[in-house]
Amino acid sequence: MSVTPANIQAAKQSYFDNLSTLAETPRSAWLSSLSLLYSPDVQWYGPHPINAYRGSDALIENFWTPFLHAFPDVERRDDIFIAGEFKEGAWVGATGYYTATFANDWLGIAATNAVINIRYGEFSRIKNGRVCEVYIILDILDMLRQVGQYPKILSTPLGVLDRSPAPATRNGVDLSVIDSAESIKSLKLVEAMIAGLMQYDRQTLTSMGMTRFWHPDMMWYGPAGIGMSRRLKGFEDVHQRAFLKAFPDRIGGDHKARIGDNAYVGSTGWPSIRATHLASWMGIPATNRRITMRVMDFWRREGDTLRENWVFIDQIDLLLQMDVDVMATINKTVT
Repeated sequence: MSVTPANIQAAKQSYFDNLSTLAETPRSAWLSSLSLLYSPDVQWYGPHPINAYRGSDALIENFWTPFLHAFPDVERRDDIFIAGEFKEGAWVGATGYYTATFANDWLGIAATNAVINIRYGEFSRIKNGRVCEVYIILDILDMLRQVGQYPKILSTPLGVLDRSPAPATRNGVDLSVIDSAESIKSLKLVEAMIAGLMQYDRQTLTSMGMTRFWHPDMMWYGPAGIGMSRRLKGFEDVHQRAFLKAFPDRIGGDHKARIGDNAYVGSTGWPSIRATHLASWMGIPATNRRITMRVMDFWRREGDTLRENWVFIDQIDLLLQMDVDVMATINKTVT
């Protein structure tokens, strides 16, 4: 049975309230409070080298306990918080930053005792008020940039590496009732744009007709390794041209969630893209291997075009498929 708009709104409010309660809980009590957030049989999928856990006990022991030890004063700061229905499930999508003092080593990354901002994209399925399925990408490659351990084997990104801003309209976190007509309009625009991307003739970028979908002053906020860009030409120069050269046969699919919420749309696939690595990507020569990409996108529609796009790729996982084990080569000396 399909979920109703009221179910979606309730799921969104419930998850937001649970996160707010967690934020107000003393850090020393977070581990016990987290058990109320998740269903006992939650399925959780994260970035490499964390990857996946089944059950709230395993998730809390293996992810949250070391995470909170490394970042004991962590704050979650959502920039976008949306909800919608996908395949008869109520989903909440969010992106923002975990801001904290990097107090103890994590994943072999040496602590700095300085502030760090961990960018995240997250999709959570909510059932009976609790999280039962999660897909999350943490930009670990950007963490390495912040602590001075960005892999030397990678080329200098074409885009600007910086903190991705919240939506220009400052309305990315809105718990008011979802406008179904506006949400459908946003979702249809994104789906038409994605269909255009699939029309690439492997010769010219204009074959995709992207000018139909993007605002003249669009902003594209890519992950570490790529960076951010402005306007369609900037997006093509910083990301799209190199990406399509490296992965010309890419095919999308296997979406776990795609939701529209007023002017916003969020989507994730796990993996979302399958392709062959046929040319240099981020400085890594072609391996001619089949690869997959875990991807997340959040878009903001303005009028009839897309104005902003926040993008996540599990770069550590992708690089591993190209014989670059970032986590094995970072400086693990404790400071």
